[in-house]
Amino acid sequence: MTTLLHIDASARPGRSDRQPHGSHTRRLSARFVERWRAARPHDTVIYRDVGKDPPPPVSGEWIHAAFTPPERREPWMHQALALSDTLVDELLDADMIVAGVPMYNFGTPAAFKAWIDQIVRVGRTFGFDRSRQDAPYWPLLTDRPRRLVILSSRGDYGYADRLRAMNHVEDAICTAFGYIGITDVHSVAAEYDEFGGQALARSLAGAEAEVDALADRLMLDVGHSRGTRAA
Repeated sequence: MTTLLHIDASARPGRSDRQPHGSHTRRLSARFVERWRAARPHDTVIYRDVGKDPPPPVSGEWIHAAFTPPERREPWMHQALALSDTLVDELLDADMIVAGVPMYNFGTPAAFKAWIDQIVRVGRTFGFDRSRQDAPYWPLLTDRPRRLVILSSRGDYGYADRLRAMNHVEDAICTAFGYIGITDVHSVAAEYDEFGGQALARSLAGAEAEVDALADRLMLDVGHSRGTRAA
């Protein structure tokens, strides 16, 4: 069985294929997960809506607690890290992270950045030892293969070429996930949101076709890897 961690980060409620002002990324992430569940109904899906219920930004108390060895933490430190522990546990349980992350002002929504800050955690998702001069930091999520699927949307168009230098969504996410050991990344994005009309409709249709093909391909990969291990 495979465990998917499904994350939505859009501030827009609903899906654009169901509500007039719904979210395109919620639409794409739901499509991926629904296709996956239809083919693999026994797999587990963990859902986290950080757009609706954003994690708080890290505080000075959080940093103090995170960098205090667990055996020396006081009760208030455990409380400060309680949500982070839950979010990290969800991530550790997952074999695949499916993240609907729209572009807001050239980067990720603040809610998704807050989620990243909660799960990039010393001693849990990355290691640190200042005595290791050549490699004081190292990823901890290397115990088994994990995949990341980024499903995004953008108001303008051309962020894969014409406006590549202004796209700080996929690269920022990949950097954070690579730091903790997840480097198998796949992405699909819809564009033209601020233009609307046929340009947006064509982009969404193309993105949906890419999502379907990606889900099918990853399901084949999962089935193949499971079969190889069983053999």
